[in-house]
Amino acid sequence: MKKSFNKSPSRSELRRQREREQRFLSILDAAENLFAKNGYHHTSMEEVADLAEVSVGTVYFYFKNKEDLISQMLEKIGFQLRNLLGREFDHADGSIEGFKRAGILFFEEFCLNHPQKVAILFRESAGQSNRLEEHRKEIFEKLIQDVQNALIRVGDNLKVSYQSPFSPEVMAVSIMGMYERIAYQYLIWQNRPDDLQIIGRDAVDFI
Repeated sequence: MKKSFNKSPSRSELRRQREREQRFLSILDAAENLFAKNGYHHTSMEEVADLAEVSVGTVYFYFKNKEDLISQMLEKIGFQLRNLLGREFDHADGSIEGFKRAGILFFEEFCLNHPQKVAILFRESAGQSNRLEEHRKEIFEKLIQDVQNALIRVGDNLKVSYQSPFSPEVMAVSIMGMYERIAYQYLIWQNRPDDLQIIGRDAVDFI
């Protein structure tokens, strides 16, 4: 009886895999740039291909259509934001100061360093289709759950109880809503990135 062995990928196969991943990310980055600058509806797949320096056929090889493109982009941005906040929540270990640092990170690390992602998350992906709206809902529900869990840990750490079982959820929804509105107001509507550091810290202190 022959033994079967799992064959390791060759160097050329690994290189082709890296090249595919790089093309995928290049297309996402190009689309993010164009969607944030020109708007989702005013950007064509041809323009995305041109900026990514690939053929239109290559774009369609990775993405079914423009909706699929922004959907996968949204998933990537949501993951990056949850990962950023999650690391701080874990590091904070249930302290109030740690919870505040997570809020400051949202403004100073995510918003200031990635204004295009803010535009995609809060503006360009909103109200496009039922499928995309459902996807946005899932991402925001995960973010709210992360904040809610962090609030519960803060309560447990301080040995205090909330007024009702729904209090951490209501607080998490309110906090995420405020952060979203502040980012939208000062980055997208008023384009005041120079003021956002102070505004963000004031918002965190207020909460």
